Amino acid sequence: MANEVKTIGVLTSGGDAPGMNAAIRAVVRAGIHKGMRVMGIRRGYNGLINGDMVEMGLRDVSDIIQRGGTMLYTARCKKFREEAGVQKAVDVCKEYGIDGIVVIGGDGSFRGARDLSLKGIPCVGIPGTIDTDIACSEYTVGYDTAMNTAMYMVDKIRDTSQSHDRCSVVEVMGRHAGHIALNTGIACGASAVLVPEIPYDLENELIPKIDQTRKMGKQHFIIVMAEGVSFAARDAGIVEKPEDYSKYVAETIEKATGIESRATVLGHVQRGGSPTVRDRVVASQMGYEAVQLLSKGIGNRVVAMQQSEIVNFDIYEALAMKKTIDEKLYEIAGTISI
Repeated sequence: MANEVKTIGVLTSGGDAPGMNAAIRAVVRAGIHKGMRVMGIRRGYNGLINGDMVEMGLRDVSDIIQRGGTMLYTARCKKFREEAGVQKAVDVCKEYGIDGIVVIGGDGSFRGARDLSLKGIPCVGIPGTIDTDIACSEYTVGYDTAMNTAMYMVDKIRDTSQSHDRCSVVEVMGRHAGHIALNTGIACGASAVLVPEIPYDLENELIPKIDQTRKMGKQHFIIVMAEGVSFAARDAGIVEKPEDYSKYVAETIEKATGIESRATVLGHVQRGGSPTVRDRVVASQMGYEAVQLLSKGIGNRVVAMQQSEIVNFDIYEALAMKKTIDEKLYEIAGTISI
């Protein structure tokens, strides 16, 4: 069956993540090394449906490994959630002679890859998401860069907090997962870390902790929280809009303790920037492995990392897995943040 795979496509879908370009580069060069024609599909599944693609050569992916974002652009595609949209994508694949596709993205992107695989277009997913919330993989492309960016920004905020004896509540990304918040909080010496996976009591846990550490001589504080905590607060009726919750936490702290408090939402700055060594290397490994699978006609798989080794899972199996926060690491964060 390997001889039948003459042309493959590669696309990026969903939110961008540093390291996606490194994965694209690996797919293109590994594919060409296998004697394949490689089509770069622009703007995710939208581009696939609309036939927005171009053949890519070795030099087309030169000097992109160090760049953030994705040279193929990305988008979310509502049409692809419908049967007609998927069928249109299949028809386009047949028109362009595409025998398989590498899909770089998150859970939503993998569901699209699964749907295409079921219709006879083998797809292999590469986990590219800064939240590292793909359960089958212990690491996702973009995560290390996002954490380092968040750490860098929090360090700068700390300078101002220390100068003014303030409390800074810093919201990092992670709508359903607190991994960025937890690791950034430990790396920055945060007084507290709030994550969506573990309930907390603002009035009876966070405020008393600030009071306790203040009595021990601490004069400025950093609270790192995942954006998912804001959505949980909205669902609980505490605030109307998620973007208000970090401000609400800061106001609550100031009212209860008298410490001048400010809220900062880091937002999409965490998605950008030149990828770290780890993101470049892992993305290259995963891109290479995805091509090896497609060259054998193997689809409906997700490339993943387990115990620092590159492996792969059935997409159904991968989507069914659940990932939780490292409770031991959370315990460590709470213990050493006094």
